[in-house]
Amino acid sequence: MLTFLHTAESNVAAVTKLMSELAPEIPIRHHLHPELLAEAVKAGTVTDAVAAGVRQRMSDAAKDASVVVCTCSTIGAVAEATNGSFPAPVQRIDRAMAELAVSKGRRILVAACVASTVGPTSDLIAKVAKEAGRPVDIRVVLIAEAWPKFLAGDVKGYEATIVERLVRERGDADVVVLAQASMAGAATDAERRLGLPVLTSPRLGVTAAIAAWRRARG
Repeated sequence: MLTFLHTAESNVAAVTKLMSELAPEIPIRHHLHPELLAEAVKAGTVTDAVAAGVRQRMSDAAKDASVVVCTCSTIGAVAEATNGSFPAPVQRIDRAMAELAVSKGRRILVAACVASTVGPTSDLIAKVAKEAGRPVDIRVVLIAEAWPKFLAGDVKGYEATIVERLVRERGDADVVVLAQASMAGAATDAERRLGLPVLTSPRLGVTAAIAAWRRARG
C-alpha cells in the first residue's frame, strides 16, 4: 500500500489523478487531517502540539503501508523526521521539487500562500543545497492575499492571484518554487509569463513515491 497523508482535501484528488496516470496498478490509501494545517496556519508555525499530532497521524498512516508520503509542505519536516520509526519508509512530497530547484540555479524564489509553509520549504531547499554542495540564494514571497480565495473554493482566483504576484516579484530569480501543493495549478501560466522554470511538488513527489514503493516491494 502506498499511503498519503494530506492536510488539504484538494490534494487527495490531485494525487489520485496522478497515481491513475503514472501507476494505476499500485494500491493507494489517503489519510486526510486538515486540522493539522489549520492549527499551524493559526499559530503561524508548527507548534509542539501540531508536531505531536503529525507524529501520531504518521504512525497511524504507516500501518500496513509500504511507503508513507506527507503531501503538506508545512508539516513536511516533522513528517520526514519520523522516517526510521516505522517499517515503512517516509517521504515528504516536496523533497524531489527541492532537489530539482537546486539543480536549476542559484537564485531560488520560494512562493507560499501561508506563512507557516515558508520556513519548512526554505529550510528544505537550504538542506538539499548543502547536501549537494551547491550554494543558493533563497528569496521568499508570501502571497497571503491568495489564501482566502483557496479557502472559499475560488480556485481560479487563487491561481490568478499567485501568477500576478509572481510576475511582480520575479526579480533575478533562476527558478521559482511553489511551496504548497495546492499552488500547482498556477505553474503553467506562471512559467509562460515569467519565462523561467516554475516547479511544483505533486508530480515530482508522486513520481518519487512510486519509485520508493517499487524499491520497497523488491
